[in-house]
Formats: sequence, structure tokens, C-alpha cells
Amino acid sequence: MPLQLRSDLTALTGYHSPQIAADVRLNTNESPYPPPPGFFEALQRALHEMPLHRYPDRHTVRLREAIAHHEGVPPASVFPANGSNEIIQTLLLAFGGPGRTACVFTPSYTMHTHIAQTVLTPVVEVKRRADFLVGGDLVAATVAELAPSIMFFCHPNNPTGLAEDEPAVRAALDLDDMLVVVDEAYGEFLGTSWAQEAVRRENLAVCRTFSKAWGIPALRLGYLLGSPAWIGLLDQVHLPYHLNAFSQVAGMLSFDFVDEMRARVATLTSERDRLYDALAARSDLTVWPSLSNFLLFRPVCDAETLWRGLLEHGILVRNFASRPGIENCLRVTVGTPAENSCFLSALAAVLSAVKPATAKLGFGVSSPDSLGSSAVCDEQL
Repeated sequence: MPLQLRSDLTALTGYHSPQIAADVRLNTNESPYPPPPGFFEALQRALHEMPLHRYPDRHTVRLREAIAHHEGVPPASVFPANGSNEIIQTLLLAFGGPGRTACVFTPSYTMHTHIAQTVLTPVVEVKRRADFLVGGDLVAATVAELAPSIMFFCHPNNPTGLAEDEPAVRAALDLDDMLVVVDEAYGEFLGTSWAQEAVRRENLAVCRTFSKAWGIPALRLGYLLGSPAWIGLLDQVHLPYHLNAFSQVAGMLSFDFVDEMRARVATLTSERDRLYDALAARSDLTVWPSLSNFLLFRPVCDAETLWRGLLEHGILVRNFASRPGIENCLRVTVGTPAENSCFLSALAAVLSAVKPATAKLGFGVSSPDSLGSSAVCDEQL
């Protein structure tokens, strides 16, 4: 008989974000700007000197030291990995599993739930307040009722773009027997971080990535910051030589171009504000403020129709029309000034041609990935 997927995974779908040809791709929260030429030149020189016939540094010593210097923390507080997703998986392998429960507040980054389920960690999803925040009271009530072992936050949150409210995170941190994971994939756009506190507390883990502000998602690189009291335990569960030599070197070299990264972030932040002002001025949609490099908005028309109309104009955005909690919403990544102007022009054209939706939100919309897949699953994209 043919091989069968593990029975508890049959209801899951893999990660899907439609990779559809489009003139302007604003759907995966990538930086529209690559690293500067000097980075590529340095990386090319390093590649020529790389001993590819040898395994990479299993303990990623030099990269840990570079990250530690950048973050102002001890190297023993750093764990690099293949993007933030491997960090999440490693944390769940170490501190989750059967008999332990993970908690996520939705809508948020769906890979927290997906990865937890694949490593046999039961998940409880708690709906956020109407303002998309959590609040200390909701944390306390959740813990009292469900007693999770791990609780996830995103700072700022994806897909809403809002910063997690400090009282909610602190209420979770007050519980010493629960690991609090703060995912800061978009932290450079926010400017505040829980990183310094993570090295002082034994129940706080902070995830960061090179995929967004640093502009090298193709190299799959991220890192975890936490207390030296338990970081070493992760070595017992991750695969040996899990981080290749090329990505390790790329991460180290990135820190030679911090000023350039910050300049790109400043440009994108300015463009984000321009996009927000343009969307907020329209009466035919609602847009939420964002502290990241994307904006979530809800049109008065059918979002699926708008998404397809934008695609016909060569603009690809993320479709969350059927996502619980953000029904009939779309999300646009901040691109270059020219790309953003193209998006606004196409948006105006499509909205002028479609009729407002007459049914309540959540009615009969098809999957946001219907052109590429039937699955709805959102990596930190």
C-alpha cells in the first residue's frame, strides 16, 4: 500500500505562498533592496577561501560572536539557525512535545501553530481582542484555564503590523514555569526589542532573522537570543552541522554593513507611511497602522475580487480573504517608491471598477492561494 502521512498531520497543509509571475511582487514582506555591492564582493572573496570539502563549524562560534557583538549580549546567549522557523522548531523540540501545550494569539504568524503540531505539541489558539492586541488580562485568563508550557508573541505582529503590548508580554513573563517566545522578525522596523531582557531571564526567548531588514532571505539565516542557562540545551535536539558555512559567513559579513541596512529600513519606513496615508485617505477600505514593512487593509468590496484585479494589473499582494480574524483582508508589502506608486495606481483603478460587497465579511471567498495552491499557511512572509 502507498505510504500514509502520520494520522495527526492529515489535516495540515504545508507552507504555501503563491509564487505567481507578476511585475510587482508585494506579497512576502521581502526587502525590495538587496544588500550593497560591497557585501557581495566580500561574500565572493570569502567563498573562494571557503573549505567546501570540510564540514562547517558545528558550533557556529564566529557567527555567534558576531551576533553577540551586534546585539550587545554574551555569545553564550546566541543560537544561530536556518531562519527563524528552524529556531521555532528547535525550541518546540526541546521544550514542547506530548504533555506540553503551546499557546498562540490569533491572528498571528501561523507557522508557530504549524511547526508545533508537526513536533507533537498540542496547540491552543486564543483570539486577540478587537484591536488585535492581547492584554495582560487575556494572558492571565489563558494561563489559568489552559496552563500552556510555551506562549508565542510577535513583536511586531504579522499580519497586523502592530507591536505587542508590553503588559501582555510581562504578564506571561511573570510565570516562571512557561517559556515566552517573542518573534521579532520585523524588529528592525519597530526599533524596540526584548533582546536585552532575554539574556537576563530564564523563561524568555527572542527570535530574529536576516530575511527582512537585512535583505538576505535566500540564505535562510536567523538567530535566537536567550539565557545562557538553557541555550546550550538546544544542542541536544538540533541536527549536527545544521547551518552551512556560506550562510555563517554571510551573517558575519552583514554586520559590516549595518549603516546601509538602517538606511534601507528608514527608506522603507518612510514609504510605509506614504502608503498608509494614501490608503487611509480612501473611503472604500480600512487600513491598520503598522510598525513593520507591510500594511493590512480591508476593502469594502470582495477582497478576492480585488486581489485578482490587482494581479491582472501586474501587482501581487497577499490575500487573507478567508483567514479567520482578518476576513476579507489583503496585505501589501512596502516596495520601492516606484512599486508602491504602481500599487496605488492599480488599486484605484480596480476599486473604481468593482462593486462593494453586499454580504457580511467571511462570505463565500475562496482560498487566498487559489491560483497556486488550495492551502492557507503563512510563513513569516
